Amino acid sequence: MEKRHRPKAEDAQESLSGHAVYKGEELRAKYGTDIGWEQLHKILEDRTLVRYPCEIEFTAEGLEDGEFAFPQPKGETPEDGFVMRVHPVFQDRPDVVPGLVFYQLVAVNYGPFASADDAEAFGAAALGMDKDEYYRALCGYADELKGCGGAAGNCGCGG
Repeated sequence: MEKRHRPKAEDAQESLSGHAVYKGEELRAKYGTDIGWEQLHKILEDRTLVRYPCEIEFTAEGLEDGEFAFPQPKGETPEDGFVMRVHPVFQDRPDVVPGLVFYQLVAVNYGPFASADDAEAFGAAALGMDKDEYYRALCGYADELKGCGGAAGNCGCGG
């Protein structure tokens, strides 16, 4: 009798990572790489790409020092939706916001099972970028916020 393969945690993570890349590529094929406000809002309403309702709010409330965005649950279950809190420093930078939001969408779609690696893979695929290039860009945006935390931030953003 042949032994059955029992899935391991590594198999599940590899499957999730592959799915995140696939969804990023699907997003790019459907919406392109030059994503403005209108396209970003359409993406957030597209349930084939964003599993749960998600809206954007520019606020530093609830963000940690150096954190550029975070999907805040609206209720007890994912079906209640999320508010994607994006640091207000980026409010007037529509060329940057999609990349910040895409990084956090894996948390909306996959919950606590998603890793930073999955987020980088999804965002890079969605934007048609090399993963390392995307990572370096995100690090640069996070560096812009050093010392610019939440409600007690000192960057003058009003957060």
